[in-house]
Amino acid sequence: MSEFNLRKNGIEFKVSGRYALFTDPLTRIGGEKCSYHIPTYEALKGVVKSIYWKPTIIWIIDELRVMNRIRTQTKGTKPLKFSGGNDLAIYTFLADVEYQVRAHFEWNLHRPELEDDRNEAKHHCVARRMLDRGGRQDIFLGTRDCQGYVEPCEFGSGSGHYDNTDELGYGLSFHGFDYPDETGENKLQGRFWRPTMKDGVIHFPRPEQCDVLKFIRKMRPKQFVEGHNLVSVEAESAGLEC
Repeated sequence: MSEFNLRKNGIEFKVSGRYALFTDPLTRIGGEKCSYHIPTYEALKGVVKSIYWKPTIIWIIDELRVMNRIRTQTKGTKPLKFSGGNDLAIYTFLADVEYQVRAHFEWNLHRPELEDDRNEAKHHCVARRMLDRGGRQDIFLGTRDCQGYVEPCEFGSGSGHYDNTDELGYGLSFHGFDYPDETGENKLQGRFWRPTMKDGVIHFPRPEQCDVLKFIRKMRPKQFVEGHNLVSVEAESAGLEC
């Protein structure tokens, strides 16, 4: 067990799949999507939230390790059209992907109504248990077309294809979304950054450290009321033990 996982709010896991599609926003315009070569922060956050999530916590992605060689594969698809029926498009996927991920959770301080649910040991215990079971919900690698699989691992263990390689720089890339329930502001905006990979490892900046932002639209956070649309982690943990 690594020193990181001695913390009571961190998890380390491996996620893999036959295909992945971390869409470059620039390729959405023509309808034929092309994947980034590396996962986005938002996609990895979605994976962790599929393992375990409560509105009481915010998952922070710390590091990513690319295990397999980056390969792309182009396939013909038939996406649904808003007007009805199907269209024909060419999507460029990543093939045979495997990553190691290190993440931790923090309290969502913009949710004062959930203060009584801030039990670090319980949240960490349930998160580890759900990870052992392969996630609480289905795991997707960027899109529902790409099924993923998770299991616990020690970050840095094993050999990766990009170990002992020079630093690889990527251009301006999508980082994630700022949602109002996590920022305290009634707006949705996108974040961008310039990732670099060294020895196969990518260190993600925290969301508030991204300096390239794009306003999308106004949005208000959902409200939670215990007993109505929220179950405490203690009650949930007791139910899982039954």
